[in-house]
Amino acid sequence: MSESNSRHDSDRNPNPRVTWDGCSVLLDINDGDRLVFARLSGGAKLKIGNKNYSLQPLIGAPFGSLFQVENETKGSCLSRVIPTKEESNNQNEGDGLLIDESRDNREIVDNNQAQSLTGEEIEAMRRQGAKGDEIVEALIANSKTFEKKFQLSQEKYRLKKQKKYAPKVLIRRPFARSICEAYFKKYPVRIGFLRIDALSLLLSMANVTAHSDVLLVDMVGGLVTGAVAERLGGTGYVCNTYRGSSPYPLEIVRMFNFSDGVLERIVRSSLSDLSSSEALTLEENNQRGAPDTENIVKDISTSDNVKEISLTSEETVDTVPEMTFPASKVSKAPKAGAKASKEAVQMWKENGFSSLIIAAPEQDAWSLAKDLLPLLSYSAPFAIYHQYLQPLATCMHNLQQEKMAINLQISEPWIREYQVLPSRTHPHMQMSSFGGYVLSGTRISSS
Repeated sequence: MSESNSRHDSDRNPNPRVTWDGCSVLLDINDGDRLVFARLSGGAKLKIGNKNYSLQPLIGAPFGSLFQVENETKGSCLSRVIPTKEESNNQNEGDGLLIDESRDNREIVDNNQAQSLTGEEIEAMRRQGAKGDEIVEALIANSKTFEKKFQLSQEKYRLKKQKKYAPKVLIRRPFARSICEAYFKKYPVRIGFLRIDALSLLLSMANVTAHSDVLLVDMVGGLVTGAVAERLGGTGYVCNTYRGSSPYPLEIVRMFNFSDGVLERIVRSSLSDLSSSEALTLEENNQRGAPDTENIVKDISTSDNVKEISLTSEETVDTVPEMTFPASKVSKAPKAGAKASKEAVQMWKENGFSSLIIAAPEQDAWSLAKDLLPLLSYSAPFAIYHQYLQPLATCMHNLQQEKMAINLQISEPWIREYQVLPSRTHPHMQMSSFGGYVLSGTRISSS
């Protein structure tokens, strides 16, 4: 990373641990009930329930901060909540209590008469500026059946009322794991059903380390590109290749909040340019009617502006109407994926790439591997992800027949989530049981 780029990044964001105007964040609403990607600005708004709340209070807050909807005389807004030591101690003591098995819910009749506090009284409390926690405590105090409920039922009742009258918003840092988990939970089709364990296996099998030149086919929205660039940390290059004339979209890369130095390391080049036997000189390009370098840069900038992505319906992981951003006030993140220079392409043709990752569930794995493996240097690792087993099995068989690779293996990643609570530890009942397959190997010389 150059010194000028480092100085520019430090001026734009002096403290990366704190949010700033124009950064991307992942908003966790009510402990995972909703996951929303947003770009912070003075005009950005978040819809919770039937009301829109400004995201201005979130600017300047550290990642991991917790905000809660507070009712004031002027209206409700998001206010930062800092848990005290007493609250954390009470919570820890409550988690360690043994469950009283003598009480149960058999004698409770749900006839909508247990709550004596009316809706008009709750609205009056809101207009008077009562906090959400105060409304929840008032509902518990005016419930005729709360004390008769089982302890777990009491916790569920309190949590249900808290989500309705005192919703909480947690600011999470968007990085490879959080972005992958959010998309896999709400919109798995967008990332080709790529789970976090399969993504980790891809990076490990491809040996993505510092100063690596990684050749990549990313048809999962840019998730793999962002994960590779995040691991490289501004060293080496990430070269996205594609068939045809138009590159694959990489919108998810914008959510990583990469610096300019890291974005410069994410380039693109078509498969035809990388596969050509010799790099065309500038004079040959001019003779064939190709634009010169200045026109190339101009064409890239204009094409990038056409494909600017606004964080509205497409970039909201939750339901479409949940996020509204005024177009004139929202700052857009810089776009990654500039065209690779001729010097870099020539260097890769002479030396080859250090690793290869293919994440293209919509393409045939064997046809891509047959064209891309010759671009690797000898003894370079590669990893191919696919949602189904059969395309990878066919690709593995053809690679063995053509003697193009060794150490071939197909791995099925497996991860299991557990709920760990006092007296009730068990696997999650609605967890995903399928995470795709990864074919890995090492390229060799067939001669």
